[in-house]
Amino acid sequence: VEPRESWAALAAGGVAGVCVDLILFPLDTVKTRLQSPQGFRKAGGFRGIYAGVPSTAIGSFPNAAAFFVTYEYVKSVLHRGSASYLSPVMHMVAASCGEVVACLIRVPSEVIKQRAQVSPSSSTFRILSQTLYHEGIQGLYRGYKSTVLREIPFSLVQFPIWEYLKDLWSWKQGHVVDSWQSAVCGAFAG
Repeated sequence: VEPRESWAALAAGGVAGVCVDLILFPLDTVKTRLQSPQGFRKAGGFRGIYAGVPSTAIGSFPNAAAFFVTYEYVKSVLHRGSASYLSPVMHMVAASCGEVVACLIRVPSEVIKQRAQVSPSSSTFRILSQTLYHEGIQGLYRGYKSTVLREIPFSLVQFPIWEYLKDLWSWKQGHVVDSWQSAVCGAFAG
C-alpha cells in the first residue's frame, strides 16, 4: 500500500467511524440501558443520553482508522498474484484482520462507554480510573473475544459486498467510484 493510500484509508475510516458513532450514540445508550440488570429507569432512563460519549469520541477515530489501515494493507498483500475469483475471500480475510486489530481499541472504549451509560452521574475519567484500579488492564478488555467473534461475521458479509458494489459501479460508469459513491455502496452493504 502506498503511503498516500494509507493516509487516505486512515482519514476516511476515522471520519466515517466518528460520524456513525456519534449519530447513533443515543440509540446505543437506550439499548444498553434496556439491557441493564438494574432496569432501564434505574440505569438512567432517557436522562444523560450522551453519558459515555467522550470515550466514544476519543476511541472512534483510532478504532475505525486502525480497521481500514489494516484492511487495506492486508488486502494489498493478499492481492499480489491472486486470481480475481478469490477477491471475496481476500476481502473476508482482510476484514477479519481489520476487526481483530480495531477491537484492540474498540473494546476498552466500549467498556468505559457502557459503564458510563448505566451510571450517567459518573465521569468517563472516573469510570476509567475505577476500572483500572479494581480490575487492571484486563478490565478494559472484558469481552474482547466475544466482540471479535461478533464483528467478524458481519465483516465477512459486508466487505465483499461493498467491494463488489464499488467494482460494479466503477465498471458501469467507466471510472473509479467517487467517495460519496463508495459511501452509498458501504451503506447498502452494511
